[in-house]
Amino acid sequence: MCEESKVRVMQKLLSVAIPCYNSQDYVRKAIESVLPGKDRVEIIVVDDGSKDDTAAIGDEYAAKYPGIVKVVRKENGGHGDAVMAGLAAATGLYFRVLDSDDWLDEEALHKVLAVIDKMDQENDAVDLVISNYVYEKVNEGRRKQINYRKTLPVDRKFTWEDVGKWATGSYILMHSATYRTELVRSCNMVLPKHTFYVDHLYVCHPMMKVQSMYYIDVDLYRYFIGRADQSVNEKVMLSRMDQQVRVNRLLLTELDTDSLENKKQRDYINYYVEIVTMATITFYLRAGGKENEKKMEDFMAEIKETKPAYFDLITSFPLKRHPLRALRYMPKWPIYPLYRFGYSIVRRVFDFN
Repeated sequence: MCEESKVRVMQKLLSVAIPCYNSQDYVRKAIESVLPGKDRVEIIVVDDGSKDDTAAIGDEYAAKYPGIVKVVRKENGGHGDAVMAGLAAATGLYFRVLDSDDWLDEEALHKVLAVIDKMDQENDAVDLVISNYVYEKVNEGRRKQINYRKTLPVDRKFTWEDVGKWATGSYILMHSATYRTELVRSCNMVLPKHTFYVDHLYVCHPMMKVQSMYYIDVDLYRYFIGRADQSVNEKVMLSRMDQQVRVNRLLLTELDTDSLENKKQRDYINYYVEIVTMATITFYLRAGGKENEKKMEDFMAEIKETKPAYFDLITSFPLKRHPLRALRYMPKWPIYPLYRFGYSIVRRVFDFN
């Protein structure tokens, strides 16, 4: 057997990075959820300078499952920096991120690994494997599944030309994306330190290079919702608006979507950035007060000046898609209160977090 074949056979199918900071109360569940993959997976516990027993728990599993679990220790740099450390340590054919308070579904994991294994054996690995994710609202005793059945072909390799219309709320988040490891590395992406909401950057940078995809209609990722200190908690997001804006600005400046030849790929990434921009503006108005309204107006003016074509794009859509057009062309005294009211209604209808 040639050396190249040996390397391919011995390579892990999937590297799962688990960024951790003071995660001792729940990281065991995250690790345990990936272990059913056995020798086909690599679990990278990235301890981001925790002050509790997170690293010790990682060491415990690394000793018990050598060759499967490994621990990366680093100074605290935030979630994005921990993701980058996990990527640097990854040896698997594919790479995904699992937050330390979330978990993977065992049956779905086996199905995903079977698909990756088949592609590996046929030397036909796609750039991106997509699966569903589920909001696990444990404290409320309910869950919400996000799937892509109406948009993507199921159980086959496809390209952007095969992608249908994206349903509201069904865009690809970090939770649904399993990227080919070398594709992610080829982006030369650098996630900012000490910044929340970098998941948007993580999922969009490799998407700029994606040419081939495979959608598996299984609920792989279980996204826990319920901790008061979670970054997606509305009160927490309002207190971290500066970080939301920073990530939004980086999406606008770092992603050269105009360079993309494929219209569907270009439109999708623009759509994703549009959703993030919409969230930024919504939370500024949701926060209330003249100061936040002024910050929102300044941010819109910044987009208009630095990305005029994109500004024209997002403010030209009809009201049924979103109200950014109204913000541009109508007086603010009726629009701002209506915007806040509309957000509260839409949040209930679509069950936003």
